[in-house]
Amino acid sequence: MVNKLFYRKYFAASLAMIMFLSLFAGINKAEAETVGLDVKASGAILVDADTGMILYEKNSETALGIASMTKMMTEYLLLEAVKKGKVKWGQEYVVSPELSKMSHDEDLSNVYLRVDAKYKVEDLYAAMAIESANAATIAIAEIVGGSEAKFVEMMNNKAAELGLEKYKFVNSTGLNNSDMLKHFPEVVGEPDEENIMSAKDVAALASRLLHDFPEVLETSSIPEKIFAKGTEDEFVMDNWNWMLEGYEDIADRYPNYQQFVYDGLDGLKTGSTPFAGYNFTGTASRDGQRFISVVMNTGSQSERFRETRKILDYAFNNFKKEEIIPKHYQVKGKKTLPVTKGKEKQVKIYTKDAVNMVVKNGEKDNFKTSLILDKKKVNKQGELTAPIKKGEKVGTLSIQPKESGNLGFLTKEGKITVDVIAAEDVEKANWFVLMMRGIGGFFGDLWGGISSTVKGWF
Repeated sequence: MVNKLFYRKYFAASLAMIMFLSLFAGINKAEAETVGLDVKASGAILVDADTGMILYEKNSETALGIASMTKMMTEYLLLEAVKKGKVKWGQEYVVSPELSKMSHDEDLSNVYLRVDAKYKVEDLYAAMAIESANAATIAIAEIVGGSEAKFVEMMNNKAAELGLEKYKFVNSTGLNNSDMLKHFPEVVGEPDEENIMSAKDVAALASRLLHDFPEVLETSSIPEKIFAKGTEDEFVMDNWNWMLEGYEDIADRYPNYQQFVYDGLDGLKTGSTPFAGYNFTGTASRDGQRFISVVMNTGSQSERFRETRKILDYAFNNFKKEEIIPKHYQVKGKKTLPVTKGKEKQVKIYTKDAVNMVVKNGEKDNFKTSLILDKKKVNKQGELTAPIKKGEKVGTLSIQPKESGNLGFLTKEGKITVDVIAAEDVEKANWFVLMMRGIGGFFGDLWGGISSTVKGWF
């Protein structure tokens, strides 16, 4: 009896040990499923930056507090205004007494701004992106929008334009409105309201920011910079993103930063308030692959970076860029299209470019294609009309998973497609050839009718 009990305990302990070791051994293997990715956050998402394809998500469509991740929208609107020539990097902003007072609020992230002092837009932008300086952010909002209230309206309008779905902006900074009211008499929204977005929409905003203004990474990747260097306002700005490399000179202030440093990570924005918790939108690139991750409402400053590492490790260990469709690929059964009024009666078609996309290890062949012809180019009989030029677009090829429901995107419009083009020229036939074809067709139809009638007699 004792021996049996001993062996049962021994077997159970051995089994438990095997399961424990298997768990850790399997974390970095390709077969690890996203359901096993235990991310300690109220909302999270992982996407391929190139396509917006969702690779992992947890409660990604619930609107949560975003805190200073808000500043990504402020960055977008500023960079857009600069691109359109409405704002210049060298133009100066004069600080009001209210804004100066706010910049000296020790409870908020800031760089010090003096009353009536002038600061360049490029310096205010750096302060917002690196130090997450709130007063500098409001200054940018006033530069771009004319006022904080008008800028908030622009933020919500831009969110709608970008196709975001679950969001609400009440200020340019991400602070709770109660912090704004300490220094300004009026706010947009309720006195204790904050900005909210879903993790999916935060990732979509980050994706558009990277695609439309990739230069944002030049600033977001700076670990330390001096604001107003050489003046009485000189201020050492430390990036709140501890996953960046380059903190060696300030290791005494952040002695444990090295545990968070992540190879290839160069952005994007942190944020925290009591309401929002600790958030982080991260992005990292290795060997031509870039991923975007978002974690929302984690428990601490350190945890948001640990959870981001967990998500990005999952991405780089389990996904890689593969050529799914080669250049000049031809769809089986649709290698040519019929042509009307041409010297040739058909034309070869193929894809203009190769399709490279991030896929999970071992799932390269788990996709199917769908040819969609341009309705403006083909008639009701599915024919192209000559003349046709080599390289002329005739449709698109859509790439989809063989099993439905496996391929999601940040926006409704998201999909993987490639142009399908004509592989050769087809000249228009001259009038005589067209006439003879018409005559031949007429007599062919006539003879066909007679033949049918004669057959009917017998």
